[in-house]
Amino acid sequence: MELPDRLINKAKEAFILAIEIYNKPSIRYRVEGFSFFICNAWELMLKAHMINKFGESSIYYKNNPERTLSLENCIQKVFTNDKDPLRKNLAKIIELRNISTHFITEEYEMVYIPLFQACVFNFIEKMQEFHDIDMSEIIPQNFLTLSVSINSLDINAVRAKYPPEIAERLISAEASLTPLIKDNNNHFAIRVDHFHYITKDENKATAKVKIDKNADTSALIIKDIRDPNDTHRFRCKQCCEEINKRLAKSGIKILPNDESQRFTSYHFDLFCKYYDIKNNKMFCYTYKVSAQPQYSYSMQAIDFIFEEIKKDPEHIIQNLKIRLGKRKS
Repeated sequence: MELPDRLINKAKEAFILAIEIYNKPSIRYRVEGFSFFICNAWELMLKAHMINKFGESSIYYKNNPERTLSLENCIQKVFTNDKDPLRKNLAKIIELRNISTHFITEEYEMVYIPLFQACVFNFIEKMQEFHDIDMSEIIPQNFLTLSVSINSLDINAVRAKYPPEIAERLISAEASLTPLIKDNNNHFAIRVDHFHYITKDENKATAKVKIDKNADTSALIIKDIRDPNDTHRFRCKQCCEEINKRLAKSGIKILPNDESQRFTSYHFDLFCKYYDIKNNKMFCYTYKVSAQPQYSYSMQAIDFIFEEIKKDPEHIIQNLKIRLGKRKS
C-alpha cells in the first residue's frame, strides 16, 4: 500500500473517532477529544494530498528531512489564502486543541459547536475534492450532524463555577468568536439558533406559558423572524457551483451534446423564469436597495433545481427552452 493510501485510511479512522467521541453522551471531555482527532484527520488527509500533488518530500521540513510538517504548515501550503473562512476555522480549532488541558471546560462546547460542525462539513468536502472519497458512504449522513447542547453560555454561572483564569479564558473565547461567526460564511461556522414559537395546539408544544391581560408590561409576539443572510445566502454563481458539485457526485450529465457538461447561469435563469423562482419567497430574496434589484437564493432553491434535473437530465434544459418559447408565442 502506498503512503498516501495509508495516510487516508488513518485520516478516515481519526475522523470517525472525532464524530463518535463528540456524539457519545457518556464522554464528558468530548471537546478535547473532538478537537484532537479532527485535527489529526485533517493533517493526515492534507499530507496525502500534498504527496499526490507535490511529491513525498513536500511533507518534510527542508532543514530536517526526518520530521514531517505540522498541521499549521500543511494548511498554509494547501490553503494559501489566509482570509479563507475554512482556513480561519481550522486555525481556531487548532488554537483550542493547543490550550492546556486544565483550561478546557465542558462549556467550551456551547461556544465551539458552530465551528466544529463547519469543520466536519469542510473535511467531507475536501475528501471528495482531493481524494474522490465520499465520507457519507463510511458514516451515514444523519450521523455527520453533531449533537448540540440546548443550553446557552451563562457568564455569571461560569464565573461562579470556575477560578478566574479559566472563566475569563472561556468568556474571552466566546467574545472573540461571536463577531467572526457573524462576519464569515458557513465554511467558518454553522450557526446554531434557537427559536421559540407560540402555538395553541398543545400536542405541538414543549412548554406552556400563561398570558395575563392585566399585566403591567405589554409584549409583542413575533410570529416569524428571519435573516435573509442566513436563509437565502446563495447568489446565482454559488447556486451553480453547488448544483455542479451535486451533479458530479451523482454522475449525472446534462446536455449530452454539450462538451462542457456544466450547469451555467444561463441554465439557472431558465429555471428561474419557468418556475417563477424569483417570486417564490421560500426560494428567493430580493434586495431592493438600488434601481436594479439583487437576488439571493436559499438551499431549498438549489435542492428543487437539482431534483428537477434528476428527473430528466438529458432533456430538461431543452424542454424548458421549448416551454418558455410557447409561453411567449
